[in-house]
Parts: sequence; C-alpha cells; structure tokens
Amino acid sequence: MKIPAIGLLVLLALPFVPGMPSYWVTLLDMSGIAATTVIGLVVLTGIGGMTSFAQASFVGIGAYTTALLTHGGAVSPWLALPVALILSGIAALFIGLITLRLSGHYLALGTLAWSVSLYYLVGNLDLFGRYDGIPGIPPVSVAGYRLLDSRAYFLLVWAAIVLSLLATRNLLDSRVGRAVRALQGGTTAAASFGVQIFRARLLAFVYAAVLAGLGGWLYAHFQRAVNPTPFGLDASIDYLLMAVVGGAQYLGGALLGAGLVTAANDQLQDLLPRLIGGQGHYETIVFGILLVLILQLAPEGIWPHLIRRRARVRPIVDVAAAPTRELPAPGAPVLQVQKLRKTFGGLVAVNDVSFALNAGEIVGLIGPNGAGKTTFFNLLSGVATPTDGEIYFKSEAISKLSGPKRVARGIAKAFQTANIYPDESVFQNARLAALAKVQGSFALEPFRGSRRLREVDEIAGAALEQVDLGSVAEVRAGDLSHGDKKRLDIAVALATKPEILLLDEPVAGMSIEEVHKTDLLIRGLAKRMTVLIIEHDMDLIMGISDSITVLHQGKVLANGTPAEIRASSIVQEAYLGGYEDTLAPHAPGAP
Repeated sequence: MKIPAIGLLVLLALPFVPGMPSYWVTLLDMSGIAATTVIGLVVLTGIGGMTSFAQASFVGIGAYTTALLTHGGAVSPWLALPVALILSGIAALFIGLITLRLSGHYLALGTLAWSVSLYYLVGNLDLFGRYDGIPGIPPVSVAGYRLLDSRAYFLLVWAAIVLSLLATRNLLDSRVGRAVRALQGGTTAAASFGVQIFRARLLAFVYAAVLAGLGGWLYAHFQRAVNPTPFGLDASIDYLLMAVVGGAQYLGGALLGAGLVTAANDQLQDLLPRLIGGQGHYETIVFGILLVLILQLAPEGIWPHLIRRRARVRPIVDVAAAPTRELPAPGAPVLQVQKLRKTFGGLVAVNDVSFALNAGEIVGLIGPNGAGKTTFFNLLSGVATPTDGEIYFKSEAISKLSGPKRVARGIAKAFQTANIYPDESVFQNARLAALAKVQGSFALEPFRGSRRLREVDEIAGAALEQVDLGSVAEVRAGDLSHGDKKRLDIAVALATKPEILLLDEPVAGMSIEEVHKTDLLIRGLAKRMTVLIIEHDMDLIMGISDSITVLHQGKVLANGTPAEIRASSIVQEAYLGGYEDTLAPHAPGAP
C-alpha cells in the first residue's frame, strides 16, 4: 500500500504547489467530484454486480435540487445539501422498485431508458430552464468565506471524498454490506443463506444514488450553473468507464479511474481535433478502444496492479460446537407437509405428497431420476412455490414465505453443485453467510461497524471447524478439492444456524475416502439438527438414515426404515430394477 499512499499525499499537495496553474487545480476538482459518483458505482456495479446507466441522472437530481433551492440566495447551500441527498435517494427508490426486478442486460437497458427519459424531461420543462439550465447558483461558504477559488473548493471536494470513502468502507464491512457482496455470485447462493435479494439490490442502488446526489451538489456549486448536458447518457457511460478503468471492485480504483478518465477526456477533446483536422467527439472512439484494451489486458482495472495484495489471515475462533439454535426435544415434529403439489403446465412434478420430519432424525429421500426429488426440495427451501398443499414448520404455515425468510426460520440447504464464491476465501464464504443471517440497520451502519462482527466470526469459524475446513480458512475457495467444496457448501448452510438441513446429493462425485468423511460429518450434524438428504449412493443412504421416503413419478411410493425399504419389492421394481445386492447393509462408520 506504499505506492497508493504516497500518490495520495502528492495529489493532496499538488494544488498548493507554488506556480501550479489554476486550470490543473480545476481539473483535480472535477476529478474529485466525479469520484464521489464512481465510489457509489463500486458498491452498485463492482460489488453488487448491477450495471446502471442512470448514475448521471442522480447527479443531475442532486445538482438541480440545490440549484432550485439556492438560486437567488433563497436557501443556504448547506441546507440544500440534505434535501439533494434525500431527493436523490427517493428518486432511486422509486426507480429501483420498478426496475431492479430485472437483471443482466435487461437491467442495464431499463436504467438506460430512465436516463434518456429524465434527460429529455428536464430539457423540456420551464421549471428547470429547459436546455439553457439554471444560472446564478451561489457558492458554498464556510465560516463566512466564499469558496470561489478552485484551490479552496479542492478542500471541500476532498472532505466529501474522505467521508464517502469512510462511509462506504464501513458499509461494505457491515452486515448489510456483506449481503450486497453476496449478490456477485448470483441470487441462488445469496438466497440460500438468507439474503433478501431485492432488498439488498435496492439498498445498493439507493446508496449509489445518494453519493451521486452528493456529486451533483458539489458540481452545481462549483460550476455555479447547471444544464442537462452533463447529466445525460454520455456522462453515465463515462462514470462506468471510470469504474472499469480504475477497478470496479476497489475504492481506490474509483479515485484512480475518475482522475485518469477526466484528464484524458479533457486532453483528447483538445488534441484529437487538431490531429484529425476537424471537429467531433473523437474522444468517444478512443475511450471505446481503451475500454476494450483494459477488459482484455487488465479486466480487474488498474488499481489491483498498483497495490500488493496480501492475504489477511483472520483468526478462526475455537468453538467446540457448531452454531445451532435452541432445538426442540428429539422426536418432536418440526416439519409437516400436507398434500403438496407442484405442476409445470401439464406436467405434475410433485403429486399430493404428505411427509413429516421429527427433530434429530436423518431422513433419506430417494427415487429414480425425474421422480420429483429436486422439485420437492425446492418447495421446502422456498426456491419454488407449491401449486397446492401446505408446509408447516413447527406448526407455522410457511408455504408462502420466501426462501430467505425460511432460512431465518431455520431451514437451510446445501446444493448438489457446491454453490460457493470461488474468488473469496473459505472463511469469507462462511462469514458471508453468518453476516447475511444477522439483521442490521442500513441507515446507521455506513458510519459504524457491526457491533456483532466478533460473534459473526465465531459462527463462521465454528461452521468451518465442524466440517474440518478450519485449517484452510484463508485458502481461495475455488482452489479446494471437489470434496472440500461440497463440505464448504455445508459449512455455509451451517453458518445460518439451521434446525433443518437439506442436503442435495452431498457425496456426488466424491472419492471413497471423501464419502466416508462426509458420512461421519452427517452423523455428527444429526446430533444438533434434523437432516433431510437426497442421495443416489445407496450404501450411504441405507447406512445413515433413520427412515427413508421413496418418490416415484412425483408421488410417495414407500416410507419406512432402511430395512423395510431394502426389503420392498415395489421399491426394487420401480427404482432399483430388482438388484437387491445394491441395498446391502452398510456398516456404521464404514466407507
């Protein structure tokens, strides 16, 4: 971190170097103003994985709000500041509620449409001065001193940047910020440990808009006039370019990208027409080529190449027992399913299934491919909604609850294909689940860290110890073996402190040694929770289960002890093709 720190100190001193032209100080001011918006894009795009072409619109909302309030000296700029931030946030809330249910390129196109619409709306209303804009905006005053000089304004801009950086850093390390981080890996993984997906997306969108509104306020009182041009689609593209060039996942990258693109844009606008011999927006072509080169040569941006990335080893708290809730007495009913049905058009995937789970049991769910096992699991975990029937968790009807709300109740799922974040460490995967599980206040946490981070670390550490991954806590999750990835997926589920653990083919693709290790793990987990397991390994399922339910064509074909299922001719005919030797007894603890 030495090079960035030295560079920052040099940057802060530059405006006050004797002989420094005011023009370059003005350019530094404009870079800093842009950086406040790009910091928001780190949260929204780099961390949250959402591409938005509406950021310049929120800059415009902040700028026009303070322009309308302060024009002619009616209101102090300092009083207009909170109004600008609030209106930017409200606008983002309104747009987000409509738009953020989209994803991928549809979301990008949706925000693009908002950007174009707001640009032409402002340009055609007398209230905003049409395309001529609003002149005569008063300067900001501090203790009676009017910040008219670019050097004096530089201090205000950097005060805003420092506050934005501190707030954003604390936010990203908070419980809510970790939920936003979870969006990078897709909604399935995030929802599996309790992240309210839409809420996390909306909070990131609103937060980025508030920082953009701050940039708009700074811009309006620096330029002393506003018009629609700096807040159009081209400006939003420039902000995204700044984020990509600097490094969209890094706060330092926001500052670097804003400075490089602002300076390059200024110089190219002057240089290219002289070289080409005509007027035009040639810098757009250069930026397009630059963007392609950066995506090819440095897809993470420039910032990561300027810093030394050292793995920070977080201590794993030695907790003897895995994280659990206060569990019901062994044998007490915890889950009842009554005539559950799921149809997809004319296909009946789950057909009037009734089922029960008691506390402390290991229950196997088997059946041939296409029997409806995965759909049934999806209905239990909230990934899918039943067409008919009801699910009760400790007497509470939960069929209409979302997946995250079921996780909060105590139902967690480990996936058939390990649903982890490969670029995060093993510990951060477990910590992400633990942090997302703990509810917190978004409004307060940008300015303070989570009070319960130590508790979260203990939960994550205990979950890893329980699956025997504590020794590789700081290893990149994507570098684990197949079996360890599967166990990490179980640890992520454990970090949500479940009462019921749904395991979807936990030993699929494992070696004999890994199967044996997972067998012992599941037996240990059953002492602390109820386990429902789908598995095609008959040795494992017959040896580990207290009872087994067999699904066939969406219906319950049989239900009983492993011995009863093993002896059932109906099961052998429908599922195992009559090969009774595949159901040979499994010695406890044997691989």
